[in-house]
Amino acid sequence: MLALACTVSLSACGFHHKTSSSNSNYTTTGGGGRNYQGVIEHGHYKVSKSRGVNVNQNSENQYNLKSFESGLTDVSKRVFSPRTYVFQEGQKLTTATTEDWLGRKSAKNPSGLNPVKGSSSNPNPTYIQQIEEQDYMKQNGSSLSLRGMTIGIGVNSVYYYRKTTNGPQYSRNISDAEVKQQGEQAAAKVLQRMRKKPGCKNIPIVIALYKQAPNDSLVGGNFFEYTRASGNSIGTWHKLSEKTTVMPKSSSTNTENQSNESDSDNFSNFKSQVQSFFPNISGVTAQAKYENGNLAGMHITVTTQFYSETEIQSFSQYIAQAANKYLPNGIPIDIRIQSDSEMQALVFRNSGSNKFQTHVLTSY
Repeated sequence: MLALACTVSLSACGFHHKTSSSNSNYTTTGGGGRNYQGVIEHGHYKVSKSRGVNVNQNSENQYNLKSFESGLTDVSKRVFSPRTYVFQEGQKLTTATTEDWLGRKSAKNPSGLNPVKGSSSNPNPTYIQQIEEQDYMKQNGSSLSLRGMTIGIGVNSVYYYRKTTNGPQYSRNISDAEVKQQGEQAAAKVLQRMRKKPGCKNIPIVIALYKQAPNDSLVGGNFFEYTRASGNSIGTWHKLSEKTTVMPKSSSTNTENQSNESDSDNFSNFKSQVQSFFPNISGVTAQAKYENGNLAGMHITVTTQFYSETEIQSFSQYIAQAANKYLPNGIPIDIRIQSDSEMQALVFRNSGSNKFQTHVLTSY
């Protein structure tokens, strides 16, 4: 989603009713609407014990990291309502444990979720790319107690490897069927392991599977299914129909339906208007997210070559007018205006709003 999935505002500390007392070490950040409140402990935001741990391959595409985190929170909202649950960064999975689980299985690392390497010339793929834990809390007297958990598992769609050190890089595509199979096998193991951790025996645990985008993709991957487990085994998987794409689409790109083609045409018209305003626009591109075949949000980047503050002010106002005219209604959209060295302005519209707002970044 375009809005941050978990907005942290340290100046606020109210959770619907009473969130802290003279005997409590916990308060909560302010939340509202569709956003969770976060946990503050002893005056500090409670950070994850393993956030950001992933297989090295993932560093090649930072979009995977961002869309994985925001998408995982969106899945959580299907089960744990922000109105009744407080979000807490994962506290059960440590960095060491997560690194072991993401490693290959071996005599030294029996908990590895990835297969043994095999031969150097034709190694077995590293399937499981990243794992993230999210904890969901409820107020219990003067403290917060763990009442639910979401685990995200990222599965590679392409495996990159080298046959020799510093040799050429090879790649192997991993089919959707294999991504699904490997993800579900890992999920079953992760669930059983989480049940053994203190406080996790009886809580509902949501596990969501994410298909990683290739390294050269200009967008991240997407979650394709999730399950809610009450016991030690996994039952029904619920399919998620999500897709991210880049606009404008090349002429060779096949559009899935007439609506997608219309979205692409509307963006192309918006892009033409923006580029006609100033002669020195380097590029106008967008990341578009679809849910169940419908456009659900857009991130647009406009790269400029001018730096005058008055030019940026006029340009951002013009972009807001063009966006209101050409871009679809009813979805959240943010438009980032930036040069090669810095962000200059932001034009945005939140979900449910019909008016774009502008903010120019200045300095004193």
